[in-house]
Amino acid sequence: MKSSEHMQIGEVAERFDLAPHVLRHWEAMGLLTPATRVSGRRRYTRDHLVRVLTIIRAKAAGMSLEQIREMLSVPGQAERQALLRRHHAELEHRLQEITASKALIEHLMQCTADDFTQCPNYRRIVEGEAGPHDHREGGCVT
Repeated sequence: MKSSEHMQIGEVAERFDLAPHVLRHWEAMGLLTPATRVSGRRRYTRDHLVRVLTIIRAKAAGMSLEQIREMLSVPGQAERQALLRRHHAELEHRLQEITASKALIEHLMQCTADDFTQCPNYRRIVEGEAGPHDHREGGCVT
């Protein structure tokens, strides 16, 4: 996209696999600055594309639209860094939970116990006491 080129809302939406109403909603929420209008049609620039990608990445990182708006509009770097540190801590916590859930599922995929809730290794994992799972015990393959 050349700096003088502009894209219509449908082109931007298609580029990011979004519905056009999503871009309008983001404008209404203050996440995107309103696009220039030519003959009543929105025209988006490269800056808009960067902003849309920023919103998409932030959403993928678990940020709400309100958090994204705050991140994009916070007045100074120190305030933005504090906001991002809080979100980073939330992500770290979620990653730990996901890792624990993944370990549980991986165990269950290999567990041969008829009732996995009675498997000693499963119970240790659930209780948060499990260490490496590379031994065989109680009808369970780990």
